[in-house]
Amino acid sequence: MSGFHDVRFPLRLALGATGGPVRRTDIVNLSNGRESRNQRWRDSRRSYDAGSGVKSLADLYAVLEFFEARGGQLYGFRFRDPVDWKSCGPGEAVSASDQVIGTGDGVAAEFQLVKTYADSGGSWKRRIAKPVAGTVVVSVDGIEKPSGSFEVDPATGIVTFVAGHIPVAGAVVRAGFEFDVPVRFDTDRIDVNLAHFDAGRIQTIPLTEILA
Repeated sequence: MSGFHDVRFPLRLALGATGGPVRRTDIVNLSNGRESRNQRWRDSRRSYDAGSGVKSLADLYAVLEFFEARGGQLYGFRFRDPVDWKSCGPGEAVSASDQVIGTGDGVAAEFQLVKTYADSGGSWKRRIAKPVAGTVVVSVDGIEKPSGSFEVDPATGIVTFVAGHIPVAGAVVRAGFEFDVPVRFDTDRIDVNLAHFDAGRIQTIPLTEILA
């Protein structure tokens, strides 16, 4: 991913952010009173506002410093979604059986990390491009693999099995992980309101997901 700095937005500020997935759907109202719906985007795109996380003068400066280091909208960065940041549910612990990421064919060594959102009505598979280093665990046919049997690229989310550990044909490959969302500032301007000598706020800090 070009124009990306592999650094994370301050976690204490991210935890107070609002936002989530955004989709684009075209809806046409027909003359008979019914409607036609068309999905414009195949995948959702996350959008956040981190302004509510700023409480102190130290927070203000942290945002300003981070904003200037990114050149405003110029460079992307990592952001932890305050709710959706791991392969399992919020109250659960990451495990090597959380997400199916592929099926072995005896030849393929690379598997892309994904997270599937599903219920009885449908499902959607999300590509995970920014796993947190050191958090990825992998299993093959239910057996957890030792860390030395695979490598993980934290910049792409691709798991690569080393020679001698490539999944055999029909073997189900699963993974568990923590992950960040690649985002950028959705503005080239930050407005600071210094309410008191030791406190202040930034009304809005819009962030938008970068799709690789």
